[in-house]
Amino acid sequence: MRKIALLVIGFVMGCAVATAQEVECKTFHYATTDGVELYLDRHAVDMTTEKPRPCMIFVFGGGFVLGERNHEYYHRYFEHLAKEGIVVVTIDYRLGLKDLGKKSGEKLGIRGVIDAMTNAVNIASEDIYSATLFVLDNAEEWGVDPEMIMLSGSSAGAIASLQAEYMRCNDHKLAKVLPEGFRYAAVISCAGAIYSADGKPKFKSAPAPILLFHGSSDSNVPYNRASVFGVGFYGSKYIAKQLDKLRSPYMFYSAEYIDHSMAGIPLIFQCDLIVQFIEDYVKEGRKQRTVVDASLWDGEKRPTRFTARDYLKTNYAGKAK
Repeated sequence: MRKIALLVIGFVMGCAVATAQEVECKTFHYATTDGVELYLDRHAVDMTTEKPRPCMIFVFGGGFVLGERNHEYYHRYFEHLAKEGIVVVTIDYRLGLKDLGKKSGEKLGIRGVIDAMTNAVNIASEDIYSATLFVLDNAEEWGVDPEMIMLSGSSAGAIASLQAEYMRCNDHKLAKVLPEGFRYAAVISCAGAIYSADGKPKFKSAPAPILLFHGSSDSNVPYNRASVFGVGFYGSKYIAKQLDKLRSPYMFYSAEYIDHSMAGIPLIFQCDLIVQFIEDYVKEGRKQRTVVDASLWDGEKRPTRFTARDYLKTNYAGKAK
């Protein structure tokens, strides 16, 4: 494993504009599941190109409660990747926790929250697979290389993206809808984690190259891990350790004392790093395992230790007791 110390002053790296090409956005209906109509947006330039291009499926954040695929906050990220020759596909997915605790007087216990969370993560992953199948079905028409389909997500979207790859590697029944032998080319996670209701998660087979962004003071999604009764979320630090054991390629961009803002910072200020990761680890097949200790410190030493109850309170205050 290679370690790099990086001091970033004022986030000056930014997302440089790649070209003056215009990005076209087109909307498609990709599935109807449980009565929910699911749509995706395809962001791309020059759809007439003959050379197949990589595709990035992006999953928005919002705690499995809210969010939207076309929020303006993400547009800069979409445009940057599209202008780098990547077909960006931003998807709807079912929000399994949007009605959590909405019934009059309802207070969910820990077991109720666990059941609701398990369902939310599973149906989000299921929708990612449905979107993947839609992209594969249209790959030739869209000029997408079917062996270069990647996942990317922010917060809950990062959890869903990591979960979809974890479930694929572990032969989960929901992943069996994917074509035999299919592999994602990479996963880009901004403040994500793997969810497990069966103790500590372990990959049965090596995953795609993974780029992990996370702040050590994240009180929304565990930087390392948080569990109760064998159920919990296992964050970027834990995942990086597992990937070391597998000798599986990854880059872990670890930001000390930074909170859940790392769910969004990379999409604004680290686009070039993401593109370089794709170039090095996906296109060129680099096998390195790299930890970048990034100092984005603003002078405030935020807490770095949280309990499972702390995470529940931060995300779903008043909905679980």
